[in-house]
Amino acid sequence: MIGSLTASALAISAMAMNAQAAQLEITITNLTNGNHFTPILIAAHDDDIALFRSGEDASSALQKMAEGGDISDLVAAVDGAGYPKLANPAGGLLAPSSMSNKANLETNEAMYLSVVAMVLPTNDAFIGLDSWKIPTEAGTYQVYINAYDAGTEANDEIINGGGASGVAGIPAAPGANGGVNGTGLNDLSGNDKVHIHPGVLGDFDAAGGVSDLDSRIHRWLNPVARMTVTVK
Repeated sequence: MIGSLTASALAISAMAMNAQAAQLEITITNLTNGNHFTPILIAAHDDDIALFRSGEDASSALQKMAEGGDISDLVAAVDGAGYPKLANPAGGLLAPSSMSNKANLETNEAMYLSVVAMVLPTNDAFIGLDSWKIPTEAGTYQVYINAYDAGTEANDEIINGGGASGVAGIPAAPGANGGVNGTGLNDLSGNDKVHIHPGVLGDFDAAGGVSDLDSRIHRWLNPVARMTVTVK
């Protein structure tokens, strides 16, 4: 009986520890050479929702973010589920080698942290962290974040001012270092699910060639971002 009571007490104590709200200080760093991140969404949540899932179809909200940088539908989904979030903590685009402003997030007992933002200039690449378990111990933690392909658009690497869901093309090159008159790439990928992005190819011809991206500036390999989290 004593052993049983002790085990029960330990179980209750563990549940209480896992359910404690945490105060997080979060910084996102852009590790790429020449790409920008559109407004970032950081959400604390439990396992009943997800911003995205690797190997699954992109939701319409994820497509809207990955192709045009619009996080509004994902924000609405997080708000509708009653979870806390940081929407656009950098106050706009996050430039290469820059850090978002340190922002505080109260988890409200949520167990996981997820992060998304479009990578520009790309067709439908986004930084993605899916359901990272929030540590229960105080301290500072670093997480490296990969870029994913939403699988919703061919990676033709043509900058045409597009960005609406289902409209082919790249909205813009924020660094004003994109090319023109590219004929378009065929990346030979038939993967229409969310998957790790292979990176852009680009070329060296700013006035033509196959790509409007400059491989000396826009080429990247994973990981593309770093998240620093201080649990208080």
